Amino acid sequence: MTAIFFITGLIIGSFLNVVVYRLNLVESVSGRSHCPYCKKKIRWYDNVPILSFIILGTKCRDCGEKISWQYPLLEMTTGVAFAFTGNYFFMLSNPISWIETLFYLVIFSLLLVIFTYDLKFMEIPMIILWIAVGWTIIYFLFADWVSFNPQLGIMSLNIFSGAIGGGVAFLFFFILVSVSREKWMGMGDAYLALLIGLVLGWPKILFALMIAFTVGAIVGIILISVKKKTMKSQIPFAPFMVIGAVVTIFILQSLPYIKYLLWYY
Repeated sequence: MTAIFFITGLIIGSFLNVVVYRLNLVESVSGRSHCPYCKKKIRWYDNVPILSFIILGTKCRDCGEKISWQYPLLEMTTGVAFAFTGNYFFMLSNPISWIETLFYLVIFSLLLVIFTYDLKFMEIPMIILWIAVGWTIIYFLFADWVSFNPQLGIMSLNIFSGAIGGGVAFLFFFILVSVSREKWMGMGDAYLALLIGLVLGWPKILFALMIAFTVGAIVGIILISVKKKTMKSQIPFAPFMVIGAVVTIFILQSLPYIKYLLWYY
């Protein structure tokens, strides 16, 4: 079953590359893929995830221009994310898990678009972000309706925990944006923090932000030390927040006792 999720992820990853490319050009995502240089339509056998990139020698068959490594990397990352999701969330004997799995597959796909787009264009695609927010709210309302425990009250509601997590995360980043006048962070980062806080809830958002800032600091130090960036250079922070969110989801799913530690402290 994991292999099926992985292969599905590769295919979806190929589509996500189209979304990233055409969002920037404000083009429809429908229609066949084409080379960004010569504009020739890509043949179906040249559009097989990962494999075509290798067979073509990383070049377009028609014009010979280099194919960006973004394409196979996003395909592979999506494949791995789907495989992990299927492994940790999907249970064939439990129909409710099918819906939870679908929720995370969509969320990871949207987060990967945000990750790639911000890394490439230094901008967060707000339409993707708000689609993710809407998707999360719809799922939480359904999940809370199915699993609501009257004895625990609103404390057991995903939407309640998400509202707190999203609100706290947004407020924290909004303060950073206001104090720095958008030199440290942009408002797009604040809205992404709201989304991630909504998805993770309170207090799991704290764990995700800790990972994001730690990874961001390490990468920043490395880039400065190899003279790829300077102290004044802008580095997109959204990719680190996405990493923090995804790692948190999988860590808490594989090591559930950490959830209780977070609540305890």
